[in-house]
Amino acid sequence: MTSFWKSKRIRLRGVEPDDWTAFMRFAADEERLGDLLHPPRSAESYRAWAKEQAAAKSDGDRFQLGIEATDTGELVGSVGSHRADPHAGWFEYGITIGADHRRKGYAAEAVVLLLRFMFTERRYHKCEARVFAHNEASLALHRGLGFVEEGRLRDHVYLAGRHHDLVILGMLADEFARLHPLNEL
Repeated sequence: MTSFWKSKRIRLRGVEPDDWTAFMRFAADEERLGDLLHPPRSAESYRAWAKEQAAAKSDGDRFQLGIEATDTGELVGSVGSHRADPHAGWFEYGITIGADHRRKGYAAEAVVLLLRFMFTERRYHKCEARVFAHNEASLALHRGLGFVEEGRLRDHVYLAGRHHDLVILGMLADEFARLHPLNEL
């Protein structure tokens, strides 16, 4: 059997201390594309964060993983579960792909690997994703994977001088199993 954490093009892995430069680039990409805007951080703060992540113990079902391209070994993005309610059976996740690595299928493969773990191994019932309404590429990715729009929070996010809608998408474990069989990747 090949690794549970590997697909055709990617491997999900823990964050390593040397990944700080990639995460610094990902943050700059998100700002440039209008996804997130945070105050500038120093290179040292990214170094410290990556070192802390690399040494961190598991926080239950909340974690962040690097997305590594298997052909080059380059870190192309990250994916992780950042909110989870095991009692109610739902979790929320997030993903980012570096600007030069978008539209190559990395995000879709990473999401399927993450969801397969959370649904089959951790026995969650539902996954939720929140996407800015103006991020058409992310909305298309989620819809293509089988997520269903469950709601829209109007003018919920303030970014770049104006309010934006936030789209809430969801997928249930049985929907995932039908759309993404175990032998898919």
